[in-house]
Amino acid sequence: MSEQTDQVRQQLVGGLLRQLHLEVLSQRFNPRLVLAAFNLVNGGLSIALIAMVALVTQQAFIFPSLGATAFLLFHVPTADAASPRNVLCGHIIGALCGWASLWLFGLHDAPAAFITGVEWSRVAAAGLSLGLTSALMILFRVAHPPAGATALIVSLGLMHELQQLPILVSAVALLVAQAFVINRLAGIPYPVWGGKP
Repeated sequence: MSEQTDQVRQQLVGGLLRQLHLEVLSQRFNPRLVLAAFNLVNGGLSIALIAMVALVTQQAFIFPSLGATAFLLFHVPTADAASPRNVLCGHIIGALCGWASLWLFGLHDAPAAFITGVEWSRVAAAGLSLGLTSALMILFRVAHPPAGATALIVSLGLMHELQQLPILVSAVALLVAQAFVINRLAGIPYPVWGGKP
């Protein structure tokens, strides 16, 4: 598995460098350094673009679990967890489970846990949201680990309003679209939806 992952990573970097006519970089520098630079530029640029959308719209387009998603999309783009299906469905499940947990424990109008501190109802909401998210991702075969963080972001009250959930999903979709373009430019058979290209 590790050898196959390394081959995909080399193909990713090599393909993109060929597209940009910069093949000499892969010959001159250590492949790990080139891959690190690739992730620095693409992960940073993708998150910066989404943060710009948040700035312009003054909406919550940027949230912590997008960072982990960006890492997967540019580091292991052909892994099942990085497929558009898993990324989008995983974050939707996480957001909905977090929101349902807030309602179940009467926290839908409560300030975020970082403001009020953690109480027993918040402990229950956080535990339930993560447990449900994990179970549903397994049942629906859409495992995406960063979605667990999305469940906690919602259940801890950072994004607790229902109208924020479409914005959250739009941000994830924007990140997936960027990954699709960049990975395809690099010659990686990044899938259109499921785990297979």
